[in-house]
Amino acid sequence: MIDKKVSSPAAAVADIFDGATVMIGGFGEAGSPIELIHALIDQGAKNLTVINNNTGSGHVGLAALIENKQVGKMICSFPRTAGSMVFPELYRAGQIELELVPQGTLAERIRSGGAGIPAFYTPTSVGTPLAEGKESREFDGVTYVMERAIKADFALIKSTKADRYGNLIFNKTARNFAPIMAMAADITIVQTKSYVEIGDIDPETVMSPGIFINRIVEVTNPQQESKLVKEGVCYP
Repeated sequence: MIDKKVSSPAAAVADIFDGATVMIGGFGEAGSPIELIHALIDQGAKNLTVINNNTGSGHVGLAALIENKQVGKMICSFPRTAGSMVFPELYRAGQIELELVPQGTLAERIRSGGAGIPAFYTPTSVGTPLAEGKESREFDGVTYVMERAIKADFALIKSTKADRYGNLIFNKTARNFAPIMAMAADITIVQTKSYVEIGDIDPETVMSPGIFINRIVEVTNPQQESKLVKEGVCYP
């Protein structure tokens, strides 16, 4: 019987190794798998390359992972936002590496990784520092920059509902990068608010099919990043 459920966030992330590349879902707070990230902090893997839309807020979640000096490199679109305090300081001190990627390009690089497409051409970033050192080519009189696909060893994502096969439903915009990250990672780990029986999810509503999911942990009362930040919580 296929059953991808694991007992705890700690068990779900136990084999993430030093130097791993980890995709983490979330557009700011929306879809951020806080419990899985905190379990990864407790687990202690170091020198991670993390792919995310941003660099977290306050001193919890992704920001806490960075603050704990477990991330050697960030690949993201928004390294500095209103609530980001940790990453800018470490970056200015030369303690963390940054690869800045326009958001649409980031999404397509991840999607391409999951689809088996090694690279693609885009007009985004042409004539800017982000295009330096990259191959360019002209199509129909327009210059394009070649961008390579991104794949990862692990993906950490968050869903609203999951069954034991790993079929997922997300809550509105909390879906964001999660489905394509699930496709582009060797091991996809999901925290879900509700773990349901086979048949309880209408196949027509599945947003990420179970073929891309490896582990599921139920977190029925997930923490909210904005609330933790407002309360001044620091993790660990």
